[in-house]
Amino acid sequence: MSGGQRPLYKETALGGRLTPFKGMWPRVAGDAYIFHGAQVVGDVEIGPGTSVWHNCVLRGDVNSIRIGSRSNIQDGTVIHVSTRTFPTTIGNDVLVAHMAMLHGCTLKDNAFVGMGAIVMDNTVIESDGMLAAGAMLTPGKTVGAGELWAGSPAKFMRKVTDAELEKNRSMAEHYRRLADQHRLDSLGESADKPYP
Repeated sequence: MSGGQRPLYKETALGGRLTPFKGMWPRVAGDAYIFHGAQVVGDVEIGPGTSVWHNCVLRGDVNSIRIGSRSNIQDGTVIHVSTRTFPTTIGNDVLVAHMAMLHGCTLKDNAFVGMGAIVMDNTVIESDGMLAAGAMLTPGKTVGAGELWAGSPAKFMRKVTDAELEKNRSMAEHYRRLADQHRLDSLGESADKPYP
């Protein structure tokens, strides 16, 4: 890079890529995990203990993306925003499964988005709400607290069971520990206790 030229990107310790947009860099907590192949662009904040897995794209260019603590964004997920209207906001201890697509939406604490699900503009998944795998939550809809929605377009199916609630709430810690084991492996180390 020649003198005075700004860096085009920065790599995270685990091989993810942080890229600015209009001079704004992503802000990532020191103990967050951004894995190999993940692309994080522009006005994005990622909180402590959160993991962004392989080949995810988080593009905060025309609005902001905010992710709280201990959430996990699993492999291949795409997160974007709506121009000047709807940012994407993700709370604490949220589970976003593989290949999900989130666009200009709000996921509150302990929300769950299943594999391959689509969450569209101006939608909300309340605390402990679940959107099933492959579902499409269409614009303006809200998954209520403790509700399970499924289908395309997604509709209310039933209340989340106590067993589902307990499992979902335990998965944030599971993914935090799994991410930490991956981090240790990248350093040639191992956790005190084998995982899982």
